[in-house]
Amino acid sequence: MFCFDDIESSDLSTLLSEQNIALRVGEHCAQPYLARLGERTTLRLSFAPYNTPEDVAQFFAVLDKALELLQ
Repeated sequence: MFCFDDIESSDLSTLLSEQNIALRVGEHCAQPYLARLGERTTLRLSFAPYNTPEDVAQFFAVLDKALELLQ
């Protein structure tokens, strides 16, 4: 799970989704943990055996661009 200061997880999720990056946004059954961190929602990215190193690199490239747009 991850999140960024001053960026809504849902906004980031939307931008990533537009670039075919699938992830989950929400509490992920961890409400007490998130409350302790002072967060409402986080993003969760899951990898599978069929994901390649190129998929991971693509995720970080798209994430960097999305963060630039939202900051």
